[in-house]
Amino acid sequence: MELLKYIILGIIQGFTEPLPISSSGHIFLFKTIFDTNLFNSLNFEIISNFGSFIAILIIFWKDIVDLVKAFFTFIFNKKKRKECSSKFRYCIYVIISTIPVGIIGILFKDKLENLYSIKGLTFAFLITALSLFVVRNIKGDKEDKDITLKDAILIGLFQMVTIIPGISRSGTVLVACLLCKLSRTTALKYTFILYFPVSVATMLLGVGDLLKTDALSSMAVPYLAGMIAAGVVTYFSYKWLSEWVKKGKLWKFSIYCLFLAIFIFIYFR
Repeated sequence: MELLKYIILGIIQGFTEPLPISSSGHIFLFKTIFDTNLFNSLNFEIISNFGSFIAILIIFWKDIVDLVKAFFTFIFNKKKRKECSSKFRYCIYVIISTIPVGIIGILFKDKLENLYSIKGLTFAFLITALSLFVVRNIKGDKEDKDITLKDAILIGLFQMVTIIPGISRSGTVLVACLLCKLSRTTALKYTFILYFPVSVATMLLGVGDLLKTDALSSMAVPYLAGMIAAGVVTYFSYKWLSEWVKKGKLWKFSIYCLFLAIFIFIYFR
């Protein structure tokens, strides 16, 4: 039964990680409703997030390789700087957009679990619902090369808010990108390129505590099962999200978040 719980949590993590509905909020809600006192939940989130990380890395592998090559080519090959300048600038903007949430993450690393509460989760889902609904009719036309420094800073400030449990990172960044008039395809790509530095930083910050866990060896099998489940489900969940974003159906997630917030409010009264 314990192994099954971790697999279920891995599935929840994988399904909700790419979607604009907060994976951490759903896992906390599941554990609260079913009174599941799982061993060191923050450690499991780090491991299951690694499964999602691998899945999204597979999806964006070509983009990541292309950007990394362009970044270092610009630095070390003066002859090719002009042709790499646009992608180099894109990489710099990704770094700029990551800095605010990075600072907040370092400052509040040891306080993350204390931020979780059912009441806070209710408001977080309401905020997510409102944000997704507000941008339902916004249509931008900016491509990768059109992203500006102002856009990168604004998106970074929006992403900073996602440290609050229940506030979806992908949803918040997508909203910010759309407000900056990025096209839906460009917004989707920038949102998930930003996922990589944030995810890597989160894992690096938590890996020290993870390795110090005394009972880690006994939890290896359920952790691994949860990680694999998260990875597989994340891959297909992203494919679904990408189709909805391209078709302008992002607002439908706002309805889900609204009803989820109402459910939480009634259930935990």
